Amino acid sequence: MSSNPLTGGGVIPPVRGAVSFEVVPWADPRAVALRRAMDDEIAPRYAGRLDHADPAEAERMSRALAVDPDTIAATVLVLAGGRAVGHAALRDLGGDFAGSLEVKRVYVVPAARGTGVSRRLMAELERIAAVAGAHRLILQTGDRQPEAVALYERIGYSRIPIYPPYLPISFSQCFEKTIGR
Repeated sequence: MSSNPLTGGGVIPPVRGAVSFEVVPWADPRAVALRRAMDDEIAPRYAGRLDHADPAEAERMSRALAVDPDTIAATVLVLAGGRAVGHAALRDLGGDFAGSLEVKRVYVVPAARGTGVSRRLMAELERIAAVAGAHRLILQTGDRQPEAVALYERIGYSRIPIYPPYLPISFSQCFEKTIGR
């Protein structure tokens, strides 16, 4: 068992059995806390990556990774035992991406990993996207997140070229999956 203050404080047991999903606003405090936990976990993996980047290049990368809350079509929490243990969002990039939604900010707390929560969360995103009329999900991750890449490949995502807005981030790894057909 692990102490996890972002899921309500105290100790939470590993996730077993039933989970539920809740669609919440992007600014929901539980969603914000999970995204902060994700940033805290992922940032050290990329530390030093921008040490040699000029300020303009670093700013372009930062802008590419920013999420405008107005583009979020759905923010989904995974609940287990009444606590938020997972997060993901769907973003509408519009323009050339009509008919597609982008998967953003997939995160599962350490105590819930290895229990199938990530797969169930991704399946829920696919369901929500299909109901919304999307025919494809796309996503971007980094080269220092091999567990994310492994998940996406296991559940049927295929690699695609880096797409906007991630073109300035050469270490991006992008994927797609056709859904709802």
